[in-house]
Amino acid sequence: MTNKKRDMSWISQPWRSSLHRKTNHILVKVIVSIFLIGISYRLLFSRYGSGEKLFAPTTEILGRNSTDEGKCNLCNGVWMPNPSGPAYTNLTCRFIEDHQNCLMNGRPDRGYLHWGWKPYQCDLPPFDPYLFLDAMKNKNWGFIGDSILRNQIQSFLCLLSKAEEPVELYHSSDFKSRQWQFQKHNLTVSLIWTPFLVSADIFEDENGVSDAPIQLHLDSLDQSWAGTYPKFDYVVISGGQWFLKHAVYLENNSIVGCHYCPDKNYAELGYEFSYRKTLELVFQHITNLVGKHIPVVIFRTWAPSHFENGQWFDGGICNRTAPYKEGEFNGSNVDQVMREIEFQEFEKAKKTMESSGKSNYLKLIDTYQLAVMRPDGHVGPYRRFHKDKKGKVQYDCLHWCVPGPIDAWNDIIMDMVLK
Repeated sequence: MTNKKRDMSWISQPWRSSLHRKTNHILVKVIVSIFLIGISYRLLFSRYGSGEKLFAPTTEILGRNSTDEGKCNLCNGVWMPNPSGPAYTNLTCRFIEDHQNCLMNGRPDRGYLHWGWKPYQCDLPPFDPYLFLDAMKNKNWGFIGDSILRNQIQSFLCLLSKAEEPVELYHSSDFKSRQWQFQKHNLTVSLIWTPFLVSADIFEDENGVSDAPIQLHLDSLDQSWAGTYPKFDYVVISGGQWFLKHAVYLENNSIVGCHYCPDKNYAELGYEFSYRKTLELVFQHITNLVGKHIPVVIFRTWAPSHFENGQWFDGGICNRTAPYKEGEFNGSNVDQVMREIEFQEFEKAKKTMESSGKSNYLKLIDTYQLAVMRPDGHVGPYRRFHKDKKGKVQYDCLHWCVPGPIDAWNDIIMDMVLK
């Protein structure tokens, strides 16, 4: 009854009804105004619809992996459909090793070839071999690292060979280290296989089967690259997944610990310890030679794998045929740990170079985001051609098909050095 009287009283007073209508009218105007301002703000500042993005997914990482002088971050972007496909094929390039020649080995799908990398805030031009070769006359390039870097140099040579075919000058007995020359331009390109960058005693066959733990000398660089470093004008260098293997660590030829050696009475130091110590030594070597020799050094970040339902040794697979969507997969905890170590050690070296006024000679190419979004680009079961379709196949979810997503890594390198 009380509520009814209150309602009737409100209705019976015209001035209150009028005030109510005016109040509602004003409130509607305010709401509409706020809505229109919001729409205008979005139209003015949002660029996502045109393939660009105002903010990076993680500001912290953007600050670390930005290209120099605040330019567009070429490594922060998204994979977009690219109907034209790759710049070369496995039929037009003779530098693709059999283990990465997925099409030759029977891969039936082609969708993974039709994606292009699009930075959020700019465009990434495709690799121009003519422009690159003209700019690199009389230069000497060195690619220093593990089999992923060997994977990358195949793409590099394929892209350049559209303008000129190089001749091979040298190869090691196992063909892991090689050298080529583009004779018309006097450009020499060397591949130095050094999976740990430091001296290592490795006791395993070509299939990765080991009969003893690897021995890493964490206070001694591998002289196969450190001894030839002064001759290079440009160096692409990276660490990699070898550091996750079982290993014994030595300094001054004495054992200081290990990574996963339960049958030994050694201190368990872990792969993080060895990777950090290695990068410290590598960057120390680079910065110590600044006054004597200054090549442009491009450090390439960690390359993630995409094994699912296991690893390479216990039945892991990678059979996806399309890229991940942004944020769908950001890698494993191990990936994040190793990448963090890389950023920290690179930043320390960069500061040292800044003190000598030579920081522009040390660059970071953070291909992690490009790689982590492309589970479809791996070799997978097409490392070899398998006649027996029902036979057991070991998947390779670490290395990349050539051509494939790895081509974009070289697009970025070309843009970085030519600018």
